[in-house]
Amino acid sequence: MPGNAWEARAYGKCHRKLNTARWLLALLLFGGLLAQAEAAPWVAGLHHMTLTDPVDARPMQALAFYPAQGTPHSSRIDGYPVDVADEAPVALGQFPLLVLSHGNTGSPLALHYLATSLARQGFVVVAVVHPGDNARDHSRQGTLSNLYGRPLQVSAAITAARDDTLLGPYLNDGKVGVIGYSAGGETALILSGAQPDLDRLRQYCLERPTDGDACKTHGVLIADRSELAPKADARVGAVMLMAPLSLMFGRHALSSVNVPALIYSGDNDQLLAVDRNAEALARKLPVTPDYRLLAGAGHFVFMARCDDEQWLRMAALCKDAAGVDRRHIHHSLQRDTAAFFSQALGAPEHAERSAATAAPRQQQR
Repeated sequence: MPGNAWEARAYGKCHRKLNTARWLLALLLFGGLLAQAEAAPWVAGLHHMTLTDPVDARPMQALAFYPAQGTPHSSRIDGYPVDVADEAPVALGQFPLLVLSHGNTGSPLALHYLATSLARQGFVVVAVVHPGDNARDHSRQGTLSNLYGRPLQVSAAITAARDDTLLGPYLNDGKVGVIGYSAGGETALILSGAQPDLDRLRQYCLERPTDGDACKTHGVLIADRSELAPKADARVGAVMLMAPLSLMFGRHALSSVNVPALIYSGDNDQLLAVDRNAEALARKLPVTPDYRLLAGAGHFVFMARCDDEQWLRMAALCKDAAGVDRRHIHHSLQRDTAAFFSQALGAPEHAERSAATAAPRQQQR
């Protein structure tokens, strides 16, 4: 027994030393993370862009959120409160490019919390305002020019960002990520190689004619621009989808989508049938996605939390079911989306170099 007691004392000392070593290691790692955060004091910049709509050659707007040097200011844009440094200098570094596609009749500012968070974490996020399908203009709703035009608009935004005199010098040369919410998910999938099957929409609307969102035109899209067709963009290397509209894609239609995907959906989506959209999509994609089904969450949980003015103006979009914490969901989205794109596209790189050394790179593009 004395030997056992000696072994117990020796084990206790060894265990305490091991715990101390682990604690010191954790402290060093935490200190390293703090040092890294201090080395990259990024804020979210906002750059206003005017592009040419490839559908009709008319001007279209985009908002670019990016890692910036400066002081953010609170302002209200299209009814959404945002904290950004307007047209501030871009932080020094090489950053991945992401493009955001909003939902039908929506606004990219509904996802401002995600765009500004990603900018602060070292991503450039260009958010297109889709012509004819935004909060102020519904003229292309239910048309082929909207279905096939949206991906063309995102592709135009990728080109414009790379050519932009403010942003271009600080974008890395890697693949691009696409963030799609609701109908923006459909847009992201087409850009990744998916081929919409219009017969699937017709059949769905025969089965579920009361689906007021997907079946506004009774499952038959208006052929206003019959020459348009789905066009993938080889520059797209990853997609992040929230409550994606995807019922037009069967397994064969998705066979060319070979990029990693992160998919979020709520199991209480009041707008899209989850079984025919996100859940079916997660089963059929050739590259198994990271699929997160949020308990109790509805379609609008992915939109920014509302302030008092928005509660008065659009309460139906602001209210979540009991037990659903929109703030917590958004924090997870911000963290996990940054980690996903860092792994898929390469992490943002902070660089201590002057703007003068960055400028020639733009001239070579």
